[in-house]
Amino acid sequence: MTTTKLDQIDRMILAELQADGRMTNVELAKRVGISAPPCLRRVRTLEETGYLRGYHAEVDSRSLGFEVQVFAMVGLNSQSQADLHEFEELCQGWPLVRECHMLNGEIDFILKCVAPDLSSFQTFLTEDLLAVTNVASVKTSLVIRGAKDEPGVPFEVLEERLSRSA
Repeated sequence: MTTTKLDQIDRMILAELQADGRMTNVELAKRVGISAPPCLRRVRTLEETGYLRGYHAEVDSRSLGFEVQVFAMVGLNSQSQADLHEFEELCQGWPLVRECHMLNGEIDFILKCVAPDLSSFQTFLTEDLLAVTNVASVKTSLVIRGAKDEPGVPFEVLEERLSRSA
């Protein structure tokens, strides 16, 4: 399935589930204007084709004691495919790393990290991240506050683009 093969009902289902993944199938069907059985079939198809990759709760990290959020910009000595893959595998095993993105430009990777306190992050930085032989440089930025943190995609932009091309 490609974006052009998704019909408006499929896109509405995705948008509704992105906003509230806990709603019942009956509620979802009502919101998108179809009956429950075909709605459930469509959701299962969206899951099987990879458009829906999971359902997650949004957890407030600060209320759980994770007071520190840091973005770490990592430069590597080698950008061979094997070395890039090895670094990505390391990131998978580090619990404080919540996101890892390979970038184009001066920085090879940006990591979004959370930690209970600065001391915990510093320990991770010095004992784990900087201990990797392929890591050439790390620049960190401590998050003071977040102004926006929206998951997923802006469906209104997708719908506008599709309406222009129709």
